[in-house]
Formats: sequence, C-alpha cells, structure tokens
Amino acid sequence: MPDAVVIGAGPNGLVAANVLADAGWSVEVLEEQPEPGGAVRHDRGVDPAFVNDLFSSFYPLAAASPVLAALHPEEHGLRWSHAPGVLAHPLTDGSCAVLDRNIGTTAASLDTFEPGDGAAWRRLHDVWQNLRPGLLEALFTPFPPVRATARLALRLRAAGGLRMARSLVLPVRRLGEEEFRGQGGRLLLAGNALHADLAPESAGSGGFGWLMAMLGQTYGFPVPVGGSGALTSALVRRLETRGGRVRCGQRVEHVVVRGGRAVGVRTAGGDAVPARRAVLADVSVPALYGELLDPEHLPAQLLDDLRRFQWDFATFKVDWALDGPVPWQAEQASRAGTVHLADGMDELTRFTAQIAMRQVPDRPFLIFGQMTTSDATRSPQGTESAWAYTHIPHEIRADAADEGITGRWDTKDQELMADRVERQVERFAPGFRSLVRGRRILAPPTLEALDGNLAGGAINGGTTAMHQQLVFRPLPGTGRPETPLPGLYLASSGAHPGGGVHGAPGANAARAALRRNRPPGLARAQRLLAHRDRTGARR
Repeated sequence: MPDAVVIGAGPNGLVAANVLADAGWSVEVLEEQPEPGGAVRHDRGVDPAFVNDLFSSFYPLAAASPVLAALHPEEHGLRWSHAPGVLAHPLTDGSCAVLDRNIGTTAASLDTFEPGDGAAWRRLHDVWQNLRPGLLEALFTPFPPVRATARLALRLRAAGGLRMARSLVLPVRRLGEEEFRGQGGRLLLAGNALHADLAPESAGSGGFGWLMAMLGQTYGFPVPVGGSGALTSALVRRLETRGGRVRCGQRVEHVVVRGGRAVGVRTAGGDAVPARRAVLADVSVPALYGELLDPEHLPAQLLDDLRRFQWDFATFKVDWALDGPVPWQAEQASRAGTVHLADGMDELTRFTAQIAMRQVPDRPFLIFGQMTTSDATRSPQGTESAWAYTHIPHEIRADAADEGITGRWDTKDQELMADRVERQVERFAPGFRSLVRGRRILAPPTLEALDGNLAGGAINGGTTAMHQQLVFRPLPGTGRPETPLPGLYLASSGAHPGGGVHGAPGANAARAALRRNRPPGLARAQRLLAHRDRTGARR
C-alpha cells in the first residue's frame, strides 16, 4: 500500500508526487490518459517531421518557479531554449511592439510608438525588480502567505504603497493609459492579460498583464528542447529514481471514504488503490467535488458554492506544419517566440465583449507560437512548427461573423473556425496560408477528451477574475489545499495560485499532507525551534 495516491499525472500531480517522494513517502500516480503530462505533452500528429505541442508551450512561470527549481529537472534531461525575441505585437500598419529580455530593446521598441514610453517601461520594470522577490514568494507559497505578504508589504511601501497597489488592481486598459502615451506599451500589457480570461476592462487585469510582461522581461518565454513533454519526462524520471510509480490508462472514478477520511481511490476498471496517508487530486474542482466524492461527505455550503464556480474562457487551437517562416509584415515579429495578433486595444475590447455576449468572435485575438524559432529541433531547417489559440464562449448563442458556427463543434464548425483563425493571421502575415503543409484542429471537446481537466477547453482551472482568486479560489473560504475531508488534498490549478505551469498547487498540497502527517512530538519540536530561531534573530 503506498503512502499516497496522486490522481492525475499533469505537472502539478508530478510535482506533488516528487515532493512526497523526497520526504520518503511511497507514491503511486494514476493517470487517465495513455501517457503522463496532462497539458504538457507533444507529438508528431500534424506531420511526422514536425513536433507540435498539444497544449501549453511557453513557460515563463516555470522559469521563475522556485518549486520547479528545487526539483532540478535539468538533472533529469530537461533543457530550455529561447527564441531570439520573447514576444511581439504587430499591427496591420506594419508597426510592432517588442518584448525582449534586453530591456533596452524593449524600451527602444516602445519609443517608436511614442518617445518617452521606453522610460515609462523602465519605471515599471524598476517596480518589478523591487517587488519581485516578495511577489514570487507570495505567489508560489500556500494561501495565506503570511510571511511573504509581510515582506511584500514592506517592499510595496517602498514602491509607493497604496498608489502601487491601486495600479495593480486597475483594468489593463486604464493602467496602459496612465503609464504610456503610445499604443506599444499598452498592447504589451493588455495582450499578456489576455493569456488569462481578463478583458481589458476587468479589474486586476492590469496587475496580471504587468506580471506576465515582467516575467517575460526577466525570464523570457522559454520552451523545453524537443517538445513540451520533455518537462514531463524529466519529472517522471526524477520520481522513478525515488521509487515513485506512474500508472497510465487508469481513470479514477471515485475517492474511497471510510470513517470520515479519504483512504484511497477506485478506478474505472474496478481496482481499489488504498492510500496509507493521503490522496492528492490533480483534477478540476467540479470533478473532485461533483464527481469523485459522494455529496454526503461534503458540507452543504461547499456544494452550494460549487454551483457558482466559474470556468475561464473556452479555447480553440490550431496546430500547423509550415513550409517556411511566417511572412510577417512587421519584420520584428519573425524573431519572437510568441506573437499577439489584434489590431489595437479596441479590437481586444471588441473580442472580449463578443465573448461576454456569447458570440463567436469575428476577429479572434490570437496567441501565436513560433516553435521552430524557439527551438530548432521542432522541424526541418527552413520550416516552422507553429500554433495559435483563441478564446470563445462556453455557451454559443450567435456567430459574430454570421458564418453559421453553432458551438456543436462538428467538422463544419471546426473548419469554419480554423479558416477564420488563418484569415486573422493573414491580416498580419500576407501569404501565410500558402505555407500550410498540414494543420490540426483542437476544438473545445477535443481538448477535454485529451485532458479531462480542460473542461470545455478551459485551460486555467477556473477564471482568473478577482472574485475567484486568493481566499475565493476555488470557492469562498477554500484558499488552501486541504479539503473538508481529512486525508484529501486539492493539487490542481483549481487551487491557489491557479493556472500556469509552475507546480505550486501540487507542491502546496504535498506540503500540507506532510504537515498533517508529522508525529505530534516532532511538530511541537519544530515549532519550538522555529520560535527560538525567530526570537534569537531579534536579539
């Protein structure tokens, strides 16, 4: 009998398993799909000569994560690669805002839109440099991050206190207007905010856009050499060297409860897998509380709150094998790994407004990935492995382009939407479609079939909006990985701090399980030692 059973072999599940194995626990990971990785996998399904990431591709949060750094995945085969440029946001007039790891290059790009905006970017970067240690510590530790928050508060006071706090909760449109006179800086912030489901007018989108932009400025948007699954492989190899086990093709359908405690799981094949100490669930919040557990084991208030749980936007993705580099009208975009495609701030607002009205956008905002530009191993020399994704409503009432997309996502819907995506790329890269050797369409039902956590194509484990963050994530009063059921811990992106490949929810859940299973005498001794260290330091 293993000490712990982990449901799901996504990055959070694998991080949780590794943290437990490092503490000497025996761990078994059960994964529904035929291979591990969750939303961190790649294949050659578009063309045998091309590597395409199935889901996520660029990992600034992984590069910044102390959780992943502590696991040293590079010692188990992971290598990172960077495109020459981090991110570009071209416009149809040929101008282009550029985010580069060299801050001088970023600043010079923004000055082409409006002289002085480069200096404004440097000021935002100075604030980031001051807040970064405390902010990252608070982001990647369990909620509430008391010590990290105290240290962050001191740094925030030095950075302007309430004025800076105000800036971070602003809508990104307003933050951009206050900080920049030209479009360039505004678009870098707003495009990054839309990596989540945050409209330019959403409260807090300014802080999120600033965070993502500054992560790119400092760490870049790196990719694993050989495909995103290389990160998964490194985590699996690390776990196996410590005696852990990953079993694929094992769909967990029930958490077994005995004596008011989670004691194991039952698979769809009827196998019972007991857990001596803990069950950790790298699954979505609705799946855990609405499917894997019987209602009688949960508080009525939680079940009521679960009905108010909000997913992030649905996602539609297209993968390509291209016979040549993308013919960007703005040459600067050719150096970037990630390219944002929307012709100005108003087009971003129009896009999110159409989603809010449950319409399929007629000019979808695209996040476009140039993978061979980022990692030369992804396709033959002179070609490009590429993808783009956009967001759409979960419930579709109308097609803003009046082309008849219904939301059934049958073959007709998929082809119409993929053609629309390609036409959007053509606006910024005339001749793009002539380079397409092959394409693959990943509509919302396809994404969910490949990873059950991506319900309806939602990729962040629930909305990033302020009403479902911190103490409200995933449900009011459930900001920690502990669940109402002893022995059961939430280890997915549904938990604080949310989506992105950084491993924090998994590590937080594992540490919570370790704390709960410490011998009482050891726990008391550790508290006394910690108190002595603190009082001694004050003396």
